[in-house]
Amino acid sequence: MKRVHLDYNATTPLREEAREALLGALNGGLGNASSVHGAGRRGRAAVDEARERVAAALGVPEDGVVFTGGGTEANNLALFGALGAGPGGMRLVTSTIEHAAVQAPALHLQAGSREVCWVGVDRHGALDLDALESAATGGPALVSVMGANNEIGSTTDLAEVRARIGGQAVFHSDSVQVLGKKRLDLMGSGVDLASLSAHKVGGPIGVGVLFRRPGAPIAPTTFGGAQEGELRPGTENVPAIVAAAVAIELAVEETDAYEREMARLTGLLWQGLRARLPGLTLNGPAIDDPTRLPNTLNISSPSGDARTLVARLDLEGVEVSAGSACASGSLEPSHVLKALGLDADRARSGLRISLGRGTQEADIHTGVERLGRTLGGAP
Repeated sequence: MKRVHLDYNATTPLREEAREALLGALNGGLGNASSVHGAGRRGRAAVDEARERVAAALGVPEDGVVFTGGGTEANNLALFGALGAGPGGMRLVTSTIEHAAVQAPALHLQAGSREVCWVGVDRHGALDLDALESAATGGPALVSVMGANNEIGSTTDLAEVRARIGGQAVFHSDSVQVLGKKRLDLMGSGVDLASLSAHKVGGPIGVGVLFRRPGAPIAPTTFGGAQEGELRPGTENVPAIVAAAVAIELAVEETDAYEREMARLTGLLWQGLRARLPGLTLNGPAIDDPTRLPNTLNISSPSGDARTLVARLDLEGVEVSAGSACASGSLEPSHVLKALGLDADRARSGLRISLGRGTQEADIHTGVERLGRTLGGAP
């Protein structure tokens, strides 16, 4: 039985170009990039070239690229680092649908008596900009809102957020799910800090990027070395960074073509599922909303709990998820779906289906047939 992977928002297969770059770096005798001997200088040159390539792809200054161990680390560094560099009474303003990599630090800060303002969304996942503006303009603030939601595919106009919050607030965006799926203009959007992850775009697991606008206030949160502008100490994973740069570069180049093809395939998938399963409901933005992530569907079915459905679909050779992969072990309904105002049953039955570069039209037809059978559609 051919398996159909429809969980690309969790991770993506390593691109062949990135694999070749990774193996080349592993076999190239690259040393510790902080060492001054020949092997170390080769390692430093490889990291410098990777930073240059990432910066050029993203349209940002080279000193605005900080390599981290992933998107979660980039988010944590942005939040704790910006608050650590700011005044003592600085509040955090964030949304109710953030990824756990922002939500959990926010809850930790709140438990430690830091003021945290939670801004809601409408039933499609659109941010309440009036509430955001009100929360962000009452004193020193760090605003952290995601560029695109990993579960429902709603997106946020970052430039509009900046216009609403003014120039005094520090502005961070978890943009992990935007990269390679929709155009991302970090300099033009007005963000001070943005988090990205290589393995979401065909790069290796374990490499992230924190974009830092020159002059943006941020303090280190870990200590032990002067790497990455003294913001991320520790010996760089040179081969993985080299491969990540290749993947990010290619993902940015292919964004427009990717968006068109994923929107087409996602539309086919939704049409096929609705024909087989009239009782399905779509969670998040409308399928024809041009701002939505082009590859992401979140559906609720009257067939039962999403975790059970994921297991049944896995036996049928279809890989989907119940919300974020980082929360896959949770017994609670998705906090994102609850934030949309869905009742507990609908939130508990929400399935996330996400397409990617390897998805073919044949996969869509197979997915519709197997999903239809598993969720109770007529044969």
